[in-house]
Amino acid sequence: MRFHKYHALGNDYIVLNPADFPTWKPAPTLEQIRIVCHRNFGVGSDGILWGPLPSQKSEFGLRIFNPDGSEAEKSGNGLRIFSRFLWDQGLVKNPHFTVETPGGHVQVEIKDGGKLLTIAMGSVSFDSTKVPVNLPGAPREVINEKLTVLDREFTYCAATIGNPHCVIPLPEISSELAHRYGPHLETHPNFPRKTNVQFLKVIDRKNIQIEIWERGAGYTLASGSSSSASAAVAHRLGLVDRDVTVHMPGGQIGIRIGDGFSIMMTGTVNKVAEGTMHPELFLVKV
Repeated sequence: MRFHKYHALGNDYIVLNPADFPTWKPAPTLEQIRIVCHRNFGVGSDGILWGPLPSQKSEFGLRIFNPDGSEAEKSGNGLRIFSRFLWDQGLVKNPHFTVETPGGHVQVEIKDGGKLLTIAMGSVSFDSTKVPVNLPGAPREVINEKLTVLDREFTYCAATIGNPHCVIPLPEISSELAHRYGPHLETHPNFPRKTNVQFLKVIDRKNIQIEIWERGAGYTLASGSSSSASAAVAHRLGLVDRDVTVHMPGGQIGIRIGDGFSIMMTGTVNKVAEGTMHPELFLVKV
């Protein structure tokens, strides 16, 4: 039961190669995912990267599982980590290759021996039917809409880059804000597939800051897809230029916004550990 653990700016994932888990096919069960990701009873992570898998459109396929057992369509940090894993294992020789997730096909460029990666994440859409968002008069762009959770009304924008995001621009943000309102925004009735949540502060034309509540994972130190969506929203609102540095508690990601809100994301990956999970791990139910 071989595992490989990496982090991307403090957002950590465990890579499990299906070839090492013949009895787990086609994928780990909800219970297996939960115990592996558990911080006390398992190896501990923000999710599992299950691959490489066959793909008809790309060189490699990937499935991404959250700690609660749900499946994510796409993860920018997860894609960087998985790409670094492929490079480290010698499964790719060319630093340019493609990966497919349920949220779409991406192009990868390995830099600095795998420590820095650029990924063409696809294009951001604000279309209410694509995100999706339950709003009257759909389809339409979800820009500067209102919703109320607990004791507060927020103005938000919604976006998708293969997975849903709710971006809330504010003059000041904090981790406490994300912890208090994030869980309620994630499950708000406006979002039929739930949503990732970003609290956004614009620093200047080239820099933004975000606090993140991730769907299925909770408070998160960094997120590539959240960085992509937040930078795109800030640009759509006319608040930033096309080159944006996204500041998060775990570090920084560079975003380049192209025509049609296409996104190029550049960020680091660090290897943490590799080892073998003992069968006794799975005797505990969480």
